[in-house]
Amino acid sequence: MPSREPSGDDRTRPVSIGPDVIVRAGAPEDRQAIEALYPLVFPDEDLLPLVRQLLDMPDATVSLVAVAGDNVIGHVLFTRCDLDGRKVALLGPLGIDPVRQRKGLGAALVRAGHDRLRDAACEHVFVLGDPAYYGRFGFRSEPGVATPCPIPDEWRAAWQSLDLAGHGRAPRGRLAVPEPWRDPALWSP
Repeated sequence: MPSREPSGDDRTRPVSIGPDVIVRAGAPEDRQAIEALYPLVFPDEDLLPLVRQLLDMPDATVSLVAVAGDNVIGHVLFTRCDLDGRKVALLGPLGIDPVRQRKGLGAALVRAGHDRLRDAACEHVFVLGDPAYYGRFGFRSEPGVATPCPIPDEWRAAWQSLDLAGHGRAPRGRLAVPEPWRDPALWSP
C-alpha cells in the first residue's frame, strides 16, 4: 500500500509503495518493458496489439507503471471514454510481473489511476474483470451501461463500474470507446 496518500498536483509525482517500488506515470522509455510484461502476465492472450494501440494514444489514456529500481514490474491503462457526454474511463489491461503478484502492486496502480481520473473530473470507471478482485475497490455489477461489443451472458457479473464522483447516480447508456476497444474479440472468449 502507498506510504502516503498524494493529493492535488502531488498525484502526478511518483508514490512509494514499499522500500524498493514506486508507482509513476508511464513514459515513452518504458514502452519496451511494458510490452515485455504482458506476454509474461497473460501467456494465453495476445494483448500486445491493444496495448500498443492504446500507448500510441497518450491523450486518450492514463498509463501508470510500478517500478523497482529500473525495472517495470507492473502496468495499468485507463482509457478515457464517453457516456452520453459524461467523462468516464475503462480500466484495462492491468498486469503485474508474476513473481511480484499478491504484494499490493495491482491495488496501488488501480488506486493511483482512480486518483488521477478523479482529478480530471472523470465520473465513473468501468472494467470487465474478476468481480472478487475489482470488488475490493468498490466496483459493482453494471446493469445500466452496455458494453461496446456484446459479451457472453456468463460474463455479465464481470462487467462492473465504480462511481468516482460520489454523486450516486446510476449510469445509463452504451459506453463509447476509442477504436482499439471496438474489436469484438476483446469482449468474448
